[in-house]
Amino acid sequence: MDATTGRQAEIAAIEEVVATITHAQRNEMVDEFVSLFREDAIWTTGAGKLLVGRDAIAAFTRQVLPGAMKDLVPSYEVVHVLFIRPDVAAVKVRQRYFSPSGEQVTELGEGTPMYVMSKENGRWRLTANQNTPVATGA
Repeated sequence: MDATTGRQAEIAAIEEVVATITHAQRNEMVDEFVSLFREDAIWTTGAGKLLVGRDAIAAFTRQVLPGAMKDLVPSYEVVHVLFIRPDVAAVKVRQRYFSPSGEQVTELGEGTPMYVMSKENGRWRLTANQNTPVATGA
């Protein structure tokens, strides 16, 4: 496998993690979502709350996810991957919400999360993450 093919395979694997985030959020599957994190991961929520460790992320997610996607279809799309090392990547994501009929729910705005992912035992994991709303205005 040449370097380009290897890089494309790694990006595809990272995109699969983001697709799993989408699936877990759409279906309000807390355990599936939490399983994507390293044990010692950090997560800063869209509201600025810092969560340290998978247990804290799980506790928070169990409080906020069930019921949060009622009448919403979240979409997470990888827009840029920067490999810091072959096993560490900064992943920029576009986060949007849609109605069940497919119309974007603009009043919820967009998110622009940054996921720093590390490859652990052949699997990409969420390591250091910031969920940020897109700023509006100047």
